[in-house]
Amino acid sequence: MSLITPDFGLLFWMTLIFAIVFFVLAKFGFPLITGMVKKRSDSIEQSLRDAEEARKSLKELAAEQKKLIEEARKEQARILNEAATAGDKIVQDAREQAREQTTAMIDQAREEIRIERETARRELADEVTNLSIEVAEKLIRGHLNSAERQNALIDKLIEEARASHKTVN
Repeated sequence: MSLITPDFGLLFWMTLIFAIVFFVLAKFGFPLITGMVKKRSDSIEQSLRDAEEARKSLKELAAEQKKLIEEARKEQARILNEAATAGDKIVQDAREQAREQTTAMIDQAREEIRIERETARRELADEVTNLSIEVAEKLIRGHLNSAERQNALIDKLIEEARASHKTVN
């Protein structure tokens, strides 16, 4: 028997075995294989759908992230503007307070200068009065060095006192 030119019996048995194997495969193997292929195909399709949903979710997340970043930038700008405004207000308040304190200090210094000037005037008047009294005393001592002059002055003062007393009554 040669395989290149098979005889009729070999061909019959080969066909019969092929038909039996084909029947067994058709009955049990092909449904199992097609079921597995179908299951694998469904799994691939589900993975593709999941991937598409994940892509959409990522796009939505990216859009939401962009929106949040924009809102954060706006909030940051608002906070910076508020801080700048508050800083300007603090500086302005500090300037105003310094101005008020300076004015109060100047007013106080002017009042102290006025008081010192008044005190100096009084002291000067007292000093002038004392000097005048000393000068007058020296002049009177020099002028009244004799008893006659002293008695004449006393008489004159008594006369003036009587005259002024008479005009008052």
